[in-house]
Amino acid sequence: MKKTLLVLLVCAMSIATVFAQGAKEQTNSKEIKELNVYFVPSREPEEIVTVTEPLKAMLQQELAAQGYTVDKVNIAVGTNYEAVGVALGAGTADIGLIPGGTYVLYDDGCDVILTATRDGLSIDSDDPKVWNDNKPTTASTRQAVSYRALIIAGPSAKGRELAAKVNAGQSLTWDDLNSANWSVMSSSSPAGYIYPALWLMERYDGKGITNLTHAVQSDSYGSAFARLAAGQVDILVTYADARRDYEKKWNSEFGRTAGIWDETDCIGITPAIYNDTVSVSKTSKIMTPEFKEALQNAFINIGNTPEGKKVIAIYSHNGYQKAQASDYDNERAAQQLIRQLNSAK
Repeated sequence: MKKTLLVLLVCAMSIATVFAQGAKEQTNSKEIKELNVYFVPSREPEEIVTVTEPLKAMLQQELAAQGYTVDKVNIAVGTNYEAVGVALGAGTADIGLIPGGTYVLYDDGCDVILTATRDGLSIDSDDPKVWNDNKPTTASTRQAVSYRALIIAGPSAKGRELAAKVNAGQSLTWDDLNSANWSVMSSSSPAGYIYPALWLMERYDGKGITNLTHAVQSDSYGSAFARLAAGQVDILVTYADARRDYEKKWNSEFGRTAGIWDETDCIGITPAIYNDTVSVSKTSKIMTPEFKEALQNAFINIGNTPEGKKVIAIYSHNGYQKAQASDYDNERAAQQLIRQLNSAK
């Protein structure tokens, strides 16, 4: 009898040890030493790093509430959009806040988990004259999951010439546009390249940005607006509420005396573009299905707080909703069309 009790006791202790070890392993699996978050340089890199600093503690707090201990959150800004896509594919970045175009180009190495919501705008028209007649553009209470790209003419003589023609109800010719100096973003930027390229192709017999005689790539929208203000370029392409973001800098940093709404006009508007993504690396060792879900919840919760909204406003984001790859099928079609048209030239 004593031997039986002893055997049972030993078994019980062994089972307890196994369960304890399993619990320990489970706890360890939710300990994240480092979480690397990358941003694209759609604003000045220093500004992004400064404004998003509170995101580190917010992510740690929200993930802790879901059982994940994150020792350190690192925030970096890629040198360009492509660099963030490459970092996600390599696993150097665990999370990337990237446009839909960048996600589609690099979706072999990353998964989309969230789509950003933005404040809708007071104007949503295909006619540039409507945008110009109703300046300034203001925010609406409507939340939007898509946005427009604008082709904007600046204060240079050529910029004013093109704007006057549009505001008189006249159509711009290819020669009109090709005679101007353009600022564009990297080729994976939806508002800064892809959709404006499609806008051109649909109107001018397949001619796109690559056919423009004078087009330079800017490393950020801030530098693009600085060039527009200085008269170095006549036209820039950007997201629809960009002038609201750079309204103060137009005078304080870019040296203009008149207001941005007085000195710029829309000369073209693209179809709607699905909003930015929060994407995660497919090769990151910490990116399990459970952790992806925890990140979705964390970002959604952050976007629902006043403090979180201040941080994500750097990208004009207002909140987040769960996303799936098929949401960006139109973006894939746009990318494919550009590749086909470019390869045919």
